[in-house]
Order: sequence, then structure tokens, then C-alpha cells
Amino acid sequence: MKENLKITAVEPIGISESKAKELTALFNEKHCEFNIFYDRKEDADSLINRIGDSDIAIISNIPLKAEVLERCPNLKLIAVAFTGIDHIDMNYCKTHNIEVLNAAGYATEAVSELTIGLMLDVMRKVSEKNDDIRCGGTRNNFLGCELKGKTVGIVGLGEIGKRTALLLKAFGCNVIAYTHRKHLNYERQGIVYTDLKTLMQQSDIISLHVPLTQDTYQMINKDMLSLCKPSAIIINTARGNVIDMNALADMLNNDKLAAASVDVYENEPPIAATHPLLNAKNCICTPHIAFATRESFDSRIEIVTNNILNWLSK
Repeated sequence: MKENLKITAVEPIGISESKAKELTALFNEKHCEFNIFYDRKEDADSLINRIGDSDIAIISNIPLKAEVLERCPNLKLIAVAFTGIDHIDMNYCKTHNIEVLNAAGYATEAVSELTIGLMLDVMRKVSEKNDDIRCGGTRNNFLGCELKGKTVGIVGLGEIGKRTALLLKAFGCNVIAYTHRKHLNYERQGIVYTDLKTLMQQSDIISLHVPLTQDTYQMINKDMLSLCKPSAIIINTARGNVIDMNALADMLNNDKLAAASVDVYENEPPIAATHPLLNAKNCICTPHIAFATRESFDSRIEIVTNNILNWLSK
């Protein structure tokens, strides 16, 4: 049992003042000190000052680079209130025995539901028609498209990819998937595994659900996009850098893809006004909101808390 440690939430991660009091009491019972900051600061100096002499730091998707970590000599655990850990300098953590625990699964429903929502928005032009009617417009003979019967390619069949696939099956879609790990149970539910090139060629909608790694960096590049049908739609709620943004914008602007919707970018919003996707045709952009629901935030607080408690009990 580890005791007398300092735990600091570097940002609020949705923790209310009343919840903070609960956590303070809970960690005090474990003979640990708990502190929380109720605003978000991403600059190195602020992060260094906030983590300070803490043994455990709670953080979501704020980048933690070596220049910050090396100034926090007591740090033993980073409790990440996020699924991905590509924003943490894992090489530094491994060489300095800093354990990193993520909040796997907290936003599975949230991200999957928004992915479906973005598909529907693109296919029924909900956002566009909202703007039209506010400017005195009418349907003007517009016809949308239905999800039912469409072939949807899921790139990455982790928990979010699997949940999205099952939701799409409920809509009556034909679901094909590219993944390194095949799940027999999902084959029984009608999901067909294939290679990435075939998926790109056959899909009416392509939905990205892979983590960002060296292998997945811009895996959806110009060559892969060139395999798509001109009527295809790209949805990205995974990580910005798994797709070549410039290539995607070029394909949209030259009518080689029908539409796209993205919730993630090379960096966290705000995004520069010159970003290629903000100026591309038929592209819906949202400011990284897929994970952000009241339910998912409540879930991740519990996951982070349990991760810390389990670590303290070792």
C-alpha cells in the first residue's frame, strides 16, 4: 500500500466542486493529499508549476513533453483522463519509471453515437439546411440519402469501432472492417473483414477508428483516397494525423469524394482559419466534441479514480 502521496488534477476534467470534496475525502482515507485546478493551462511553465512535487498527476489530452516531465522529479504515475496516450512522452516515462494509466472505454458510446450523427448530418445535409431555412430557403427539391443498405468501412475495430459497427448494423448497413485483430463474434454478427485497399474501394462511407501510432500516421494518404468511389464519404473521429488532411481537401475540392466530416485535427482546436478542411467543399468540421458528453465525463472520473486506487493498493 502506497501512502503519503500528493495527487494533483492538473485540469478539472469535469470534476465539480462537490465531487472534488468526495475525492479529497476518499484519498485522505488512503493517507494521500488531493489538489485540483479548475481551469486548463497548456503552457510548459504552468504545467510544471501545477504538477510541482506531485507523485500522481491527473490530466486529459494536454501534451506532456519531456521538458515538463523532467521538471517534476517526484512523478510516479500519470492518470490520463483520456483514451489515447499519444500526447504523453512515453519514452521519457518508460526510462524514468513513470507509469501511465489511461481511461479506456469511457467515451465508447459518446464517440460511436457522434460518428453516426456525423454520417446522418452529411447524408441529409442537416447543418446546411439549418443555414438555408434561416436565410429564407426551402427544400428546393433536395433529396438526401439513407444509411440503410450502404456499405460502411470501419478502419480499426477497437471498442469504439466495434460499437459503431453494431450501431450501423442496426441501421441496416453492410459493414466491412479492416483490423489487425479479427473477432469471431463480430463475424457472426455480419461484419466482413477485408484488407484496407478493398475497404477503400468498396465503401460508401469510411469511418476511421484507429489510434495514432507510427504505423497509422497518415495511413489514409493520397494513394488510399484515390481508391475511393467519387460518391464516398469520409468520417474521422479518431485522430487527425491518421489521414492526410491536404490530400483529403484536394479530393473534396476536385469532386473525387462526395463529402467528409472530421472532429479531430493535427492539433487541438482552435484551428487556423487557413486549415485546408475549413475551406474544403462539402466538409463538416466539429471542434473535437465526440468524447464530450456528461455521461462520458462522469464515467472517466470513476475510471481515473479506480485506476489511482488500484495503483495505490499495489
